[in-house]
Amino acid sequence: MIIKQLSIFLENKSGRLNEVSTILGEAGINMSAFSVADTSEFGILRLIVSDHEKAFRVLKENAFSVSLTDVVCLNCPNQPGALAKALSILSENGVSIEYLYAFSVGDAANVVLKPDNLEKCIAVLREHSMELVKASDLYRI
Repeated sequence: MIIKQLSIFLENKSGRLNEVSTILGEAGINMSAFSVADTSEFGILRLIVSDHEKAFRVLKENAFSVSLTDVVCLNCPNQPGALAKALSILSENGVSIEYLYAFSVGDAANVVLKPDNLEKCIAVLREHSMELVKASDLYRI
């Protein structure tokens, strides 16, 4: 249930996101989910892609600062309160979330979580019958 996420450091200037998406597209790599956190000087692009090893390599070859991070993806109903329920369960069990981002398709929402303790997060979610998304399923969305 662990998913590999790419984190790419980007200067905050026009065209940098386009460069990443072009490089990945030309390499035949699909982006399934992404998030950008920025400041006035730089941003961090977080990506879930179809081939994280190839993406890591081609971005490094093109002089991008990139790292791999383990994350988990929770699938929950796309309805009011569903995310709050999951976050409450994690909080009550001592799992802190460093960051998250989400996307929904129809009746389902997928939430990418970066917890402070990945193994404990997975165990708690499973214990409470929460649905975790496998990497192979996420890449097909």
